[in-house]
Amino acid sequence: MPTSEEIHKRRTAAVARGVGSVVSSYVDHAGGGTLTDVDGQEWIDFASGIAVTSVGNAAPRVVAAVREQVARFTHTCFMVAPYESYVAVAETLNALTPGGFEKRSALFSSGAEAVENAVKIARHATGRPAVVVFDHAYHGRTNLTMAMTAKSMPYKHRFGPFAGEIYRVPMSYPFRDGGLSGAEAAARTLDQVEKQVGAANVAAVIAEPIQGEGGFVVPADGFLPALAAWSRDAGAVFVADEIQTGFCRTGTWFACEREGVEPDLVTTAKGIAGGLPLGAVTGRAEIMDAVHPGGLGGTYGGNPLACAAALAAIETMRELDLAAAARRIESVMVPRLRALAERDPRVGDVRGRGAMLAVELVQPGTITPDAATTSAVSAACHRSGLLTLTCGTYGNVLRFLPPLVIDDTTLERGLEILEGAFDLTR
Repeated sequence: MPTSEEIHKRRTAAVARGVGSVVSSYVDHAGGGTLTDVDGQEWIDFASGIAVTSVGNAAPRVVAAVREQVARFTHTCFMVAPYESYVAVAETLNALTPGGFEKRSALFSSGAEAVENAVKIARHATGRPAVVVFDHAYHGRTNLTMAMTAKSMPYKHRFGPFAGEIYRVPMSYPFRDGGLSGAEAAARTLDQVEKQVGAANVAAVIAEPIQGEGGFVVPADGFLPALAAWSRDAGAVFVADEIQTGFCRTGTWFACEREGVEPDLVTTAKGIAGGLPLGAVTGRAEIMDAVHPGGLGGTYGGNPLACAAALAAIETMRELDLAAAARRIESVMVPRLRALAERDPRVGDVRGRGAMLAVELVQPGTITPDAATTSAVSAACHRSGLLTLTCGTYGNVLRFLPPLVIDDTTLERGLEILEGAFDLTR
C-alpha cells in the first residue's frame, strides 16, 4: 500500500472532517518549484501554499535564520519580554510599504488576525463603527473576517451569526462589469456607500488590490485610487489587504504601488516569512498610535522564529529581485494562457499580474460560470503532477501562484501539463 494512502487512513480517523486538502498525497520534501510526496511522486507547484512560499519551501537564508533562532529561544511573548527581531521586522515593514509618511507596525500570527486588528485600529482611531467591504472579497475565517468575506460555502455556511456593521458593495470586475471603467465602477460603489451607510459612519474601507479567493479579480485602473481619495475626504481609513498580493507576488513589492495608491493601513501575511506564521498591520503613525497601550497584541504575535524567518525572506527577495522574477513569470505564462484562450472557448478571461494569474472558465460564448469544467481541469492537472488551485465566487477560476524562485524549465513543464489537462477535458 502506498505510504500516502496509509497516512490518509490515519488522517481520516484523526483529523476533523472540516479540514480539507486539495490532494491526498502527503509531502516529504519541497523546494525549487516542486513538491515530492512520501511515495516519491514529484509535483510541480503552482500553489506555493496559497501564495506563502514565494522564496521557496526551504530558502537557505530562512532555514539558517530559523535554526539559529530556535537554538537561542523559541518564545518569550513580545508583550512580556520583548526582543530585537520584532522591532527589526516593524522597521522593515515601515520602510517597505507604500507611503512616505511616518509609520508604525504591529505583528500578529495570521492574515485574518491582521485584518481583524486593522478593523479594531480603524474603529478606535475614527470613533466610527461601519466597515465597507466588497463583493467577492475574502479576508479570513475568524468571526469578524467571515462577516467581511463574501462567499458562503465553504467559508461561512452555518457558522453565523456574524459580526455587525459590515457593509458589502460592488467590486470593479472588468470581465463581468459590462465595460465600466474604474472611475465609473468606483462611482457606483461610493454612491451606494453614501446612500446606504453614510460617509460619516465609515471607519474603514477595506479592499484587496487584486482579489484572492474571490477569483483573482483585478479592478479596472482608477478604481483603487478613487476609493483611497474618497476615504481620505470622508475621514475614513483606507486599508489595503495585501495578504495574498504582497511581497513581490504581483511584480512590485505591493500591488497597490502600481497606481501610486498609499493606503492608510496595509495588512500583510502569507509571503512575509517564508512559510512561518506571521501577519502584520502597518500604517500611518497617528492612526496606529491612536490605540491605547495593551489594546493590541497576542501571545504568539511576532513570534521570534517567525520574525527571524521574515527578515531572512525579505532579504532573499531583495537579493534575488523577486519582484522582477514575478514579472518574468508573467511574461512566460500570460502568452501561453492567452493562446490557450484563443483555441479553447471555455476560457473566458485571462487575468492577473506578476505570478498571481488566473483563467476564468465559462460556457462557450457566454459569461456563464463553468465550475464543473474548472474542477475537471484541476483534477486532470493533479493526476499529471501539477498542483493547481481553484477559486472564485462561482468556483470557476483556476489560479496560478508558482513560487517566485521557480526555474523556467519547471514553469514550462507545468504549463505543458496545464494545456494537456484542457485537452483531456474537452
